[in-house]
Amino acid sequence: MKISIRSSRRAAVAVALGSVLALTATACGDDGSGAAGDKGGEGSGTGRITFWDTNGGVRTDIWKEIIADFEKANPDIKVTYVGIPAASAQSKYDTAIQGGGLPDVGGVGTAMLAEVAVQGALDPLDARLKGSALDGKLSKNLLDSSRAAGGGDQLYQIPTSSNNGTLWYRTDLFERAGLDAPTTWSAFYAAADKLTDRGRNRFGFTIRGGEGSIAPALDAAYSQAGVDSFWDGDRTTVNDPRIVAALAKYVALYKKDTPSADVNNDFTKMVAQWDSGTIGMLSHNLGSYQDHLKALGADRFRGLPSPTRDDGTRVQISNPVDGLSVFKPGKNKAAAWKFVEFAVSHAENSKYNRSAGQIPANTEAAKDAWVQEAEPTKLAAEALNGAGTKIVQLPYYLPDWNTISKADNEPNFQKVLLGTMSAEDFLDLLADQLNKAQADWKQNH
Repeated sequence: MKISIRSSRRAAVAVALGSVLALTATACGDDGSGAAGDKGGEGSGTGRITFWDTNGGVRTDIWKEIIADFEKANPDIKVTYVGIPAASAQSKYDTAIQGGGLPDVGGVGTAMLAEVAVQGALDPLDARLKGSALDGKLSKNLLDSSRAAGGGDQLYQIPTSSNNGTLWYRTDLFERAGLDAPTTWSAFYAAADKLTDRGRNRFGFTIRGGEGSIAPALDAAYSQAGVDSFWDGDRTTVNDPRIVAALAKYVALYKKDTPSADVNNDFTKMVAQWDSGTIGMLSHNLGSYQDHLKALGADRFRGLPSPTRDDGTRVQISNPVDGLSVFKPGKNKAAAWKFVEFAVSHAENSKYNRSAGQIPANTEAAKDAWVQEAEPTKLAAEALNGAGTKIVQLPYYLPDWNTISKADNEPNFQKVLLGTMSAEDFLDLLADQLNKAQADWKQNH
């Protein structure tokens, strides 16, 4: 009998959950607070806490600066910093959940939030947020994404920052061709056609066909179609006829207005290809800004939020949200929460996101001068927090989500690009998998 990847993953989570419920806290001290299942305690609000940075190395310097600021403002609390590479963060948490040694507070992104929460490792934060210094000062759309990623009922993460889908375009090529900025999907498709000259190896767009292709494809489809919810009851909308038509139009760009190599390109190759100067547009998040600046200079490109529909309607899928969580086994949750409040305060959240090049979750920080001066970040923040922006919440809470969106369907999306599978068949298969995963999740929650 063949066991699927997702079945194995679900079984592993079930075993982990059963194990942690049978365990008591076995480790305390500077390396963490205990195992999941231990209820922990509020503590004195002073003393030592342990913080796990789950993007260790990349963000170490800025977190150490924030910690130094925190300890200066709270001299009766000391923070032990532990840097963990992003690639091993999930396994590090899983090991600590089973065997003890969880931190008091740590970074937990939305992509792994539900899996950590379902194992009983995280403290709900709704009551702590209500009436706190952060109450009313965090992006509503990011809070909604945090809540949805945890399963929708409780808040297990205080968001710190987010990337946003960005359409990077070559201003010099657009001006030479007499084209307006691609702010709408109609303008986008017109520009993709006009900028393409296959004989001279020039293309209007580069489409992501390799690793990480599903989220950008869904973003383009939902944004064009104007469908603003991932679920209609317990059935997914991914195979709604409007989504099918939008995706079919989007993938038809492949090899017509894009390089043929795109079928295998991940974001690294796409960015390098776009920075070479022969492609008009690239859809990628804010994280590649510095690469473009170095390759092209400030005057040859711009970054806009993903296009709107012609009527100005803006729909976008939820991007992964970085955030901080308080761990349930912690013996000093009061001090851990003080650290969260401080780290996501106006000044510190601004400092962090300026370093990371991301959108601050703190709405006061999102208005700071550096954001206003960095046009792509400014426009992305305005789009993310805009009253008319509709966010389609991807189901990060499903234990099967990563398997479905990566191992199962990235190869199928390549078939769509190559013309060996239709957009309709691709989305029908994806919908069937998602509906089954949703039914399984609801049955067990």
